[in-house]
Amino acid sequence: MEIIIESLPRLLGGAVITLEITFLSVLLGFLLAVPLAVMRVSRLRCLWMPVYAFTFYFRGTPLLVQIFLIYYGSGQFQVFLDSVGLWHFFKSPWFCSVLALTLNTAAYSAEIFRGGIQGVPRGEVEAARACGMSGLLLYRRIVIPKALRIAWPAYTNEVIFLLQASSLVSIITVMDITGVAREISARSFAFYELFLAAAAIYLVLVYGILWIFKRIENRINAYLQVGQH
Repeated sequence: MEIIIESLPRLLGGAVITLEITFLSVLLGFLLAVPLAVMRVSRLRCLWMPVYAFTFYFRGTPLLVQIFLIYYGSGQFQVFLDSVGLWHFFKSPWFCSVLALTLNTAAYSAEIFRGGIQGVPRGEVEAARACGMSGLLLYRRIVIPKALRIAWPAYTNEVIFLLQASSLVSIITVMDITGVAREISARSFAFYELFLAAAAIYLVLVYGILWIFKRIENRINAYLQVGQH
């Protein structure tokens, strides 16, 4: 226990980094996924085909490969990135981690939300159109809220998977929970103790996020509970 207690402050510091990366990736991925899902269900080939290609790639390749391509691969374009003022960002492991996780979760979330949009009862859509709604107003008032309610349980799982997958960013020297555990255990050889402590912290984070998302799910579905009473 002595090595765990001594390492706990650094592990908790790594937990903050993990939460920062996960929170930003989830937020940015959500903001990307909703319009991508709307484009994905469009009948216009010029809208759904690019989204299909995007999700096909990011869902079909390992996240670790995507992280390597963004972090190490961007170095091959250093001159160009420097000329447009972006090299300062791409040379940062933290930025590349957030970018890779954002694009990855946006692809998965877009497909989840696409399923939610397609699961909206046709009768509700037709009723809204009969009231004069169409286009963006129809999506904003009826389709998107209903689709989010339908997709929320699956989206909760995606967020949990993203939190767990964030451990991969330690490969590119980001000092998250796994990165801190690897560094300390490499010096102390207390691999079992350090990674057991890291696993315990991940468990706390996972079930904390599950609790938050369950509360959100209960809130957005509160009208169903009222209807049952």
